[in-house]
Order: sequence, then C-alpha cells, then structure tokens
Amino acid sequence: MADMNPPDTNRRAGRKGSKKSGKVADFRYKSSPPPDNAKDRRPARNGAGRGASPHHSRNNKRPFHRPHPRQAYAALDLGTNNCRLLIARPSGENFTVIDAFSRVVKLGEGLANSGRLSDEAMDRALGALKVCSEKLRRRNVHLARSVATEACRRAENGAHFINRVRDETGIMLDIISAQEEARLAVLGCHVLLEQGHGPAVIFDIGGGSTELVLIEPGEGAVPRILDWQSVPWGVVSLTDTVSRSGSGPEQRLARYTEMRRVVSESFAPFAQRVASASQSEDIRLLGTSGTVTTLASLHLELPQYDRRAVDGLIVPSESMRDISTRLSGMSVEERCTLPCIGHDRAELVVAGCAILEAILDLWPAPQLGVADRGIREGILRSLMAADFEAAQANPVKRKPA
Repeated sequence: MADMNPPDTNRRAGRKGSKKSGKVADFRYKSSPPPDNAKDRRPARNGAGRGASPHHSRNNKRPFHRPHPRQAYAALDLGTNNCRLLIARPSGENFTVIDAFSRVVKLGEGLANSGRLSDEAMDRALGALKVCSEKLRRRNVHLARSVATEACRRAENGAHFINRVRDETGIMLDIISAQEEARLAVLGCHVLLEQGHGPAVIFDIGGGSTELVLIEPGEGAVPRILDWQSVPWGVVSLTDTVSRSGSGPEQRLARYTEMRRVVSESFAPFAQRVASASQSEDIRLLGTSGTVTTLASLHLELPQYDRRAVDGLIVPSESMRDISTRLSGMSVEERCTLPCIGHDRAELVVAGCAILEAILDLWPAPQLGVADRGIREGILRSLMAADFEAAQANPVKRKPA
C-alpha cells in the first residue's frame, strides 16, 4: 500500500559532493528541444514551449489540482548498470503502471579504474534515455523525477554528462546522495517486509554501490530509519576492482573469497553498530536488486524470469548462500546457460553473490525477503504524496463548464 506521507522539504536539486541532495520529489519533466526539421515541429502539449514543463501553463502560475486518477507520473533511475523507467497513474492508495522501460547500459563500465565515464558508456546511456524521453512525451506525463546514482556521483565527468543528457534529451537528471538513494529504496519496497516487531535491514545492491538501512516499525505507514550505510561496492565496481588471476576452480574460489573480504571490511562500521540488534530473536531482512531477484528465480527453478513469482517471495537464507556458492564456482560460460542469468548477468552476478553473503554474515536473518521494486517505486510514491499534499493545501475550485 502506498504511503501518503509528504517528502522532505529541501527543494534544492542534488549536486555532486552534496551530503543531502534531492530531498524533494518535485522535479518536472522538461520536454526535449523540437527537431531541427521544421516540418516535424509541433506545438508542445499543455501550452509548454521549449525548455518549459508540461505541468505549467505559459505564465508558470498554474495552481496545483487534486491529483486526478488519469494523470501520469514517472520515475527514472539511471544507475551504474541499468536505466529504468516507470510511468504510473494513481489507483486508490496505490498506483497502476502504464508503461515501463529497462535497459542494461553499463554506464559505470571501467569507472573503477579510470575515474571517468567512457564515451561508449555515455552513448549507451543516452540511447536509452532518448527512448525514455519519447515515452515521457507520449504518455503526457504530469509530474516526473529522474535521478542518477553512484556512477555519476563518483565520475569526474559526471556533471558534464548530466548537462549533455539535458541538452540531448530534455531530461533533467538529479544526482542524488547515497542517503537519498537509501531512503527512496526503503520507501519503494518496505511494504514487502515480513510482519514482525523486531529490527530489520533493507538493502539495495546496485551497480556501483550498496546501501544498508536499519529500520524499525514506525507509528505511520513508513518505518523509521535508525541507521544506514552506503559502500562503493556494487556488482560493476566490485567486478572491475577485484582482479582475475586465472579461470580455474581454485582461482575462481580465491577471487570470490577476496570479493567477500573487500565488502566485509567496508561493512565493518555498520556491522559494529548493529551488532546488538542482530542478536534479537525477530530480525528480518529484505533485499531489492537484480542479484536477489536472480537468485530467487534460481531458487524457484523458473524457466524464465517472472516478476509475479519473485516480488514478495520469502527465501531461506541458506538457500541463497548455497546458490551463491554454486554460481561462484562456475565459469562465465556455465553461468550463461542458466535461466534468468544469461549473458548480461553472467559476469556480474558473482560480485552480487559476494555482497549478499557479506550482508548475511552481519545480519544473520533466517529468511530473506525479495523485492522487485525499489527507487523508482519510492520516487512515484513521493511524487504522488507531494502532489496530494499540495492539492490539500491549495484546493482549486473549478468553475462550472
């Protein structure tokens, strides 16, 4: 069920190096510049000209109305490995997805070694973002927020890339802080957490970073965040950093062991802070990432990925450990043959397994909840909540037709 709590009220867009960025989900979609070919130029919808938002009228003083169930909202998440878009309409206290897009773009490929986004990676991401831009226009999106995470936070040319995206697609990406990324992930998936009264950890294994969040049930719809940590290890950054010393079974085991060591050392401060809470009898764990959904698919022995079977699934932690051990011992070619992995994930999934096992070491919950939802859903809930709150505060009386 969607929460209807208002988002944070800091209205400044995120900037690289900012400790607290992107704290309000109130960024309008900026339509793309019209094509150079004059015959293809069409009037912008809702009276919005070039560089304007479809949400505003020409005088930019149009008041908020109570969100209408036919209005479309959008959330775009450009991560280190994937570009994902969700477009949805309100449906009671929840929402209904009307369009979606996901593409592996490998934006952070080579970033760990060079410190920069490569031209090839930026071109791949721009290709995906142009598809997203067209979907946003075609769906006549009322309100949207587009965020970029670890790859753009870390890259020397991250801000340059953000400007290029704005110029070539009209999409204004907000480079959010790791703290905001963790908050949005919790907001997007906490509804799938197992029932209980004890402490819980929600984690998000990304391409360039992993966020851990300690929560407890709150009085409202959203749990209270007690502690959190972000480490710069995701499936891409860890894969690129821990070198390969060979392709035999012993070398694969050694590399996997090193991956777990590297991640565990980064998690150590958080592990120490939550040590007492992890001894509670009723600890719970929920993960949102391609790693956990892929491993859950293997647990179910699905012939192909099925979100309906995976989202909300509860899996014994030992089963996830067993699958992780099995995958880490396979060659890339062997992993490619497994359903729900394929070529795109065959190389990266081992790093995800190492991160997952490090999380299970510090938070030994007997079961793991699996979420195929996260930042995008958190953004959508924030957008709709913000619009709802604004409408409540500024009701508009419509004149009879």
